[in-house]
Amino acid sequence: MKRKLLIGIWMFLSLELTGQEKSVILEEFIYEEAPFKSCHASTITETGMGLVAAWFGGTHEKHKDVEIWISKKLGDTWTAPLSVANGIVENKRYPCWNPVLYYSEENRLYLFYKVGPSPSEWWGMLKYSDDDGNSWSEEIRFPDGILGPVKNKPVDIGKDKLLCPSSTEHDGWKVQMEMYHPESDIWDKPVFVDHISSFNVIQPTILINKDGLIIILCRSKEGFIIESSSNDGGITWGEFNATDLPNPNSGIDAVTLENGKHVLVYNHTGTPKGKWGGDRYPLNVALSSDGNKWHAGLVLENSEGEYSYPAVIQSADGMVHILYTWNRVKIKHVVIDPDEMPENDIEKWN
Repeated sequence: MKRKLLIGIWMFLSLELTGQEKSVILEEFIYEEAPFKSCHASTITETGMGLVAAWFGGTHEKHKDVEIWISKKLGDTWTAPLSVANGIVENKRYPCWNPVLYYSEENRLYLFYKVGPSPSEWWGMLKYSDDDGNSWSEEIRFPDGILGPVKNKPVDIGKDKLLCPSSTEHDGWKVQMEMYHPESDIWDKPVFVDHISSFNVIQPTILINKDGLIIILCRSKEGFIIESSSNDGGITWGEFNATDLPNPNSGIDAVTLENGKHVLVYNHTGTPKGKWGGDRYPLNVALSSDGNKWHAGLVLENSEGEYSYPAVIQSADGMVHILYTWNRVKIKHVVIDPDEMPENDIEKWN
């Protein structure tokens, strides 16, 4: 009996490993060497010419030499990191933060980013490119009260409406959703999400269910991912509620796939009581059909270190692309076949 049990366990683990191996198509670093010491907060999109990635890099986070860098994948190779924004304003230099790339149906590549001494003082900026990132417009500063997508990608909800997940940190941690109209270059007044909540939440990511329900999942200080939803296209939002998914006060990202399923990338570990943040490892991929009940998919990183601030998209060929900070010295790129991802009980990670 004992021997049969051991064989059963071995077979289960073997099948699980095979599932992970089958679904992970590629693992690579964007670069091996770079003209900066530290990097963080990557973003990725797909243009008509292929993948484009961006992140901030410099001496260290908050240092005034931190710039926004990009790289494009040409064939099997990523181009060398190239600085596209340096934070110089009226001969004074500020650190750059949290780039977000978005490629429109009109073939315009948008680069949203932040500039300022800290997240409580930064302001929103934009550059765009009409040639897939070969050249860029002058920087554009957003109106007061508008930050643009603060970490994660915006979502096109139709009729010249780009729903931008945003948040502020100057008066506590609070989420606001911003609507941008690219054709007219107009921003609507921000919609505040449950600002009376006791949850401290920032950096939402957007999911859209087949029935049109919009769900945001947010980073928090409370040890769990926090969610809210809208059933009127983002005009109004419900109260915040804690999900069952842990969060160590670190960034997350998610994407709704073409088949309607959702993929979430996050650190499946909470915040120890009394501490400001928890470990930023392991780094996990979970799946859901409704944005509510989640299943354990993959573990991308399981060793001690910092594997954080993921960005995730689905490319035109159906593959899922994930970028993340790798120990603050490199940006890692992983390609996953979503049809091969296992869907196990989320409790297996607890």
